[in-house]
Amino acid sequence: MLPHPYYEIACQAAHNAGEILKSHFRQSVSIRSKSAGDFVSQADLEAESSIVDLIKKTCPSHQFLAEESHRDRFDAPELWVIDPLDGTSNFLHGIPQFAVSIAYSRNGKAELGVVYNPISGEWFVAVEGSGAWTSEKFPANKSELRKLAVAPDSSLADTMVAVGFYYDRGKIMEATLRAISEFFRKSIHGVRRFGAASLDLAQVARGDYGVFMEFKLQPWDHAAGALILSEAGGTLSDCLGNPLSLNGPTSILATNGTLHLEALEIAQRNYRDA
Repeated sequence: MLPHPYYEIACQAAHNAGEILKSHFRQSVSIRSKSAGDFVSQADLEAESSIVDLIKKTCPSHQFLAEESHRDRFDAPELWVIDPLDGTSNFLHGIPQFAVSIAYSRNGKAELGVVYNPISGEWFVAVEGSGAWTSEKFPANKSELRKLAVAPDSSLADTMVAVGFYYDRGKIMEATLRAISEFFRKSIHGVRRFGAASLDLAQVARGDYGVFMEFKLQPWDHAAGALILSEAGGTLSDCLGNPLSLNGPTSILATNGTLHLEALEIAQRNYRDA
C-alpha cells in the first residue's frame, strides 16, 4: 500500500465504480447528449454516485469536483477530483478503452491519483513523492505494484505521439489536425488517439508514448493522470508552456521530459490559432 491516508479509499472507490461500469458495458443504457459528441450515460451517474457516497462516509467534510454533479472550489483544503467514466464515447460504442479517474487534492495541488480500466484490469496509481506504479490486480500490496518510468526517447523521431480531440468540431479540431501534421513531419513513429485522457497520461508514464497533447481538457480529465505522469518522471504544462491548474478547462502537453521543448514548439504554434 502506498503511503497516503486516503490511498485505500481511493482504490476501493475506483474498484466499486469499475464494477458498475462493467455491469453496464455493452448493455443498453440510457444516454443524453450534453453537446455535440459529448454524452452522459446512466453508467456515468451511477459510478459517480458510488464514488462520492463512499468517500463521504469516511471524509464528510471533504469537497468534490466531479464531471457530472459536483462543482466545489478547485483550491478547497481537501478536494476529490473525479471522472467516473473517462472515455464515455468509447464506453457507449463498446470500445474497452475507458477508465475511472480519482485524485485527491489539498489546497489546489494533487497528492494522490488513481486511474483504473475495469475491462483490462489495469491500475495506475501515484502518491506525491512516492513514485507512480501499475498493477493488473487491486493495488493493495506494494509487492504487487510495478514502478512506472517514462520512455527514454531522445527525439520526436524516436517516439509515438498520442493526441486527444475536444468536442469542438471547429477551430480546436482544425488546430489539432495541423499540429498532428507537424508532428508527422518530425518523422514520429505514429499518432494514436484513444479517447480517454487519463489513460493517455498513464501510458506516457509507462513509456508507451513520448508525447500526449490535447487542446482542451477539464480538471477531472487530467488531475489523477497528471500526477501519475509527474511521479513517473514526465513533464507537464499547458500548450503555451504554463503550469497546469485544476482551475477550469486547460490545454495540456505531457511528455517524457526530454521531448517537452521540441513538442511545445509545435503545440504552442498551433494552439494559438485554436
